[in-house]
Amino acid sequence: MTEAEVQAFVEASQGGPRLIGIDLGTKTIGLALSDVGRQIASPLETIRRVKFTPDVARLRVLCETHRVGGLVMGLPLNMDGSEGPRVQSTRSFVRNLKPLLDLPVLYCDERLSTAAVTRALIAADASRAKRSEVVDKLAAAYILQGCLDQIRGMLDRAE
Repeated sequence: MTEAEVQAFVEASQGGPRLIGIDLGTKTIGLALSDVGRQIASPLETIRRVKFTPDVARLRVLCETHRVGGLVMGLPLNMDGSEGPRVQSTRSFVRNLKPLLDLPVLYCDERLSTAAVTRALIAADASRAKRSEVVDKLAAAYILQGCLDQIRGMLDRAE
């Protein structure tokens, strides 16, 4: 994520005060929501994927309800930073999403987000059932918070 990409995203996402973070999986879509000041990310919900159209319909309702100005999409890069099949799938999802939900999208590196959240849940002694129930939306919050921090840092340096 370059400073130019961040600047363009910030300008394009002024249509709403909040951002939604997305952790796109094959079976679920984890969602997180920023506060109106775009400082803090909170877990929002996990969509159980059924088909593209109803999945996007739910995302649209949440975006309208929370007055969302942009989407932060977790980009599942390989550990060496290269792009593999999961990145291609994510980019394809966004390409198909754009005509149905006209919001700017910023891709953020999501490497190790699920692993970090899972470790934290295990350390908190969360049961396996509880972990599977919340891990996707917590991973989305982890991705969104990291992105919010990066955006804030880049904008602070630009001033």
